[in-house]
Amino acid sequence: MEVIKGDCLTHQQFVKQLRPDRNLGLELVRATEAAAITARNFIGRGDKNAADGAAVDAMRSFLATVDMQGIVVIGEGEKDNAPMLFNGELVGSGQGPMCDIAVDPIDGTSLAAAGRQNALSVIAVTDRGAMLDASSVYYMNKLVAGKAGVGLLDIRLPIAENIRLLAKATNKDVSEIVVACLDRPRHEKLIEEIRAAGASTRLLLDGDVAGGIQAAMESSRIDICVGIGGSPEGIVTTCAIKALGGFIQGTLSPRDEQEAEKALAKGLKLDYVYEADEMVNSNNTLFVATGITDGSMLSGVRRKGSIIETDSIILRSVTGTVRRIKSEYQLDKFIK
Repeated sequence: MEVIKGDCLTHQQFVKQLRPDRNLGLELVRATEAAAITARNFIGRGDKNAADGAAVDAMRSFLATVDMQGIVVIGEGEKDNAPMLFNGELVGSGQGPMCDIAVDPIDGTSLAAAGRQNALSVIAVTDRGAMLDASSVYYMNKLVAGKAGVGLLDIRLPIAENIRLLAKATNKDVSEIVVACLDRPRHEKLIEEIRAAGASTRLLLDGDVAGGIQAAMESSRIDICVGIGGSPEGIVTTCAIKALGGFIQGTLSPRDEQEAEKALAKGLKLDYVYEADEMVNSNNTLFVATGITDGSMLSGVRRKGSIIETDSIILRSVTGTVRRIKSEYQLDKFIK
């Protein structure tokens, strides 16, 4: 199924929007599917490093077949910590478009290791030089919502005010607003403020990428995703939000003075609100994800006899499309 954003189009506009061109997402989804299928063997086994390592190897192998000149701007490890896909690693066949790549073979490794919901395999892609490299700061405070939040919400406002603004813009009662955030001790006060404002919460065990994307999807029950999570996840989420036409802001949240100094040395700004166009300075983005375990956005990998089923999503900003892809692999052929 493919969903095309926008108002009613003329026939000419519709044809132009669907002009034949190359969609890297349809090739990249094979890499997230491979990582998810490989990670399936480690679900619920308690060894997140083994799961991540296997998923990395599978993703790297499939990325090598894609005609692109990709450089990993956001990876999981440094070069000395292989087999992780490290920052600066070149991926792809070496031919085709020059791209910035953000990868997370397992977003929610602890979720997969424990057999919990919402573990994903994720790739985000945009033009070369467009992604903000915020890897020197581990955490970022984020505020994410749908179209209605654009030009309206502001991370500098109290969360209660943002809730009231969005409720008014979407013609909802405050009590109908659902706010997602990671279930962490650092968010205790934030959770109290959300509930005191009259809204309800959806507390995430891990992996706030899915929470942010759902906040921007009109079909989702989540209206806002807020709080401190990973900086890399913030950039990945921004690629998806640009495809959905939603709202995102972020502020870097260094853990200590040493990390703050490292960030400043890299040219990053502290005590500063990064807008979407500053986190990803391009309107040509792709976001690809495959479910590893079942979740509210995607179903997990399932085996039915000799068949492995996967559930994936591709978000593309150029055409504003949301593609949902269900694939079936014959297990014996996949292993070969």
